[in-house]
Amino acid sequence: MLLQNRAVIALGLRMCSTHVTKGPLVDPARPSTDMTEFRLAFSKAKHIAIITGAGVSAESGVPTFRGENEKWRKWQSQDLATPEAFSRNPSRVWEFYHYRRELAFNKKPSAAHVAIADCEARLRKQGRSVVVITQCVDDLHRQAGSKHVLKIHGSLTETRCVSCGHVTVNKRSPICAALKDKGEPGPDVADAQIPVDKLPRCDERDCHGLLRPNVVFFGETLDSHILTKVEKEMEICDLCLVVGTSSIVYPAAMFGPRVASRGVPVAEFNINTTPKTEYFTYHFQGPCGTTLPPALAPHESEI
Repeated sequence: MLLQNRAVIALGLRMCSTHVTKGPLVDPARPSTDMTEFRLAFSKAKHIAIITGAGVSAESGVPTFRGENEKWRKWQSQDLATPEAFSRNPSRVWEFYHYRRELAFNKKPSAAHVAIADCEARLRKQGRSVVVITQCVDDLHRQAGSKHVLKIHGSLTETRCVSCGHVTVNKRSPICAALKDKGEPGPDVADAQIPVDKLPRCDERDCHGLLRPNVVFFGETLDSHILTKVEKEMEICDLCLVVGTSSIVYPAAMFGPRVASRGVPVAEFNINTTPKTEYFTYHFQGPCGTTLPPALAPHESEI
């Protein structure tokens, strides 16, 4: 029930403390950078949980909310991705998400996405399992071939009706006629000010309510059903990989440390260290598309 209780934590919360669980940290000699040692742990694992963040999709060219992509036009991206912003100006928020959707639809899976999907397919034949627990809202894990994917922050390929609550896969491009050629991010681009009745609408009979992206806005709680599934995976995994995530967005930032507190090996793959690196058994620094494929390649012990 721990993760369900944590579902009340807002997505936008940022925490700088590395205090995640009581008790001592891992051996001070860790995290190890010994790939051979990690590969041995990998060869023995039966249930592998892979937690992925924006860094994986960034290598495919999908922009994040940080760095040079903190702004869209003159607005802070994080200020647009809120329920309050959608309520005040659904046209502006839909332009922003239309821009993000179109970008994501034109990207291809990175080497890291492919390595994860190939690993899952291969190990499934051996009676072993791989689950992807992702903070990414694009569809790149699925495009790469991953089957067991838990999207804790929702998906750009889905919409939800604000009136009836119906959720559906929606990959139309453009999503509605009024958004065609809209959403350019330049600082001097004016808002389109699309009338609300011209924005994406629900197709359910007798509804025609306003649609919104089925993503978790900043300030909203995570889906308790998804968190229940994540909790189960955290309890049964015997190896965990934390890939391309800054480990500062909660509750996802606590997943890896929670597994590590059980004595399960946790390996971090990132271009930099993070606030949670010291809790993990392994740390492999560099682009995920470079470090992850050899880590997940067939081990010599595999039949």
